[in-house]
Amino acid sequence: MILEYQRTHSSARPPDRANPSDAGMDVFYSPSRDGLFYSPSPDDEPGVYITPGQSVILGTGLKFGVPHGYMLEVKNRSGTAAKKSLLVGACVIDSGYDGEVFINLHNVGTTPQFIQPGMKIAQVVLTPVVHFRATERAQGNLYDYPMTISNRGDGALGSTD
Repeated sequence: MILEYQRTHSSARPPDRANPSDAGMDVFYSPSRDGLFYSPSPDDEPGVYITPGQSVILGTGLKFGVPHGYMLEVKNRSGTAAKKSLLVGACVIDSGYDGEVFINLHNVGTTPQFIQPGMKIAQVVLTPVVHFRATERAQGNLYDYPMTISNRGDGALGSTD
């Protein structure tokens, strides 16, 4: 499948798949100096510091033409998560969204992290979407008629050992 994209400014890096078998394509921090989310560091370096506990919105400089019936799911890069303690939030890009893709990174670590333009910050995975209609079951137990093969009941975390 081919997924079309456009750059919102000339310095934006195209998405890149490091290996042909990778599920996702890497996206890069590509701020636009005149863009809404340009966030220079305190010492005016062309990058951004993310302090422990802080979330930032980083521009990719990319728009994607996500086809109906699909979504782009933004995922952590394992190296970014493990080495920098930076995790992705707000993970779904719907087919109806036609603006620039921004990545929400949250520093869950104990040290500030510096992100420079051009650094890999996340990966995007094209995922099929099953459209469904939600119907409320007003009476009886939701699981009187087994919709699944589970017999877990209302057990939550740790209920299956």
